[in-house]
Amino acid sequence: MQFSTFFTLLVASVAIPAHATFWPVPVAPPAITKAVVVLRGTGTASGVVYFDQKAGRGPVKITGNLTGLDASALRGFHVHAAGDTTNGCASAGPHFNPFNKTHGAPTSKTRHVGDLGNVQTDAEGVALLDFEDSLISLNGPTSIVGRAVVLHAGTDDLGKGTNADTLTTGNAGARAACGVIAIVQ
Repeated sequence: MQFSTFFTLLVASVAIPAHATFWPVPVAPPAITKAVVVLRGTGTASGVVYFDQKAGRGPVKITGNLTGLDASALRGFHVHAAGDTTNGCASAGPHFNPFNKTHGAPTSKTRHVGDLGNVQTDAEGVALLDFEDSLISLNGPTSIVGRAVVLHAGTDDLGKGTNADTLTTGNAGARAACGVIAIVQ
């Protein structure tokens, strides 16, 4: 008798009670380690930004290329709560803020999760991104996947302005370009 035939007979001879309950073994989904967003606006601003998180934990490396911006300028750069661009960048909602904090700089102890500060453009209006952030994640309660990135037309005052908007928007101005963050396989 071959092993496969023996094994089939052995399994077939095991009686399983009709009232037996089987419990599924929970299997965690694999950690998301890479994401991307393509930004587009109504004007000339556009770009692609990549997010990379080793093993789905630790700081997120942010790299990218933004073009069509004002020359030699600082422009607000945030993750917004909704991954919705059905009404342009306006439908992306407020900054991603799951812990109900006030607006601040990326280095502030108190800040929105989505507060990524400003990007610096060169003389041609291009911003090359290459930095890390330890508060955002691609997994868990601070996951930015499925949310929107918004590039603003103004400079983020990092929560240090003199009016009420400084603590919610950083007075970063209009939304120049946006896109929804998607998983990279």
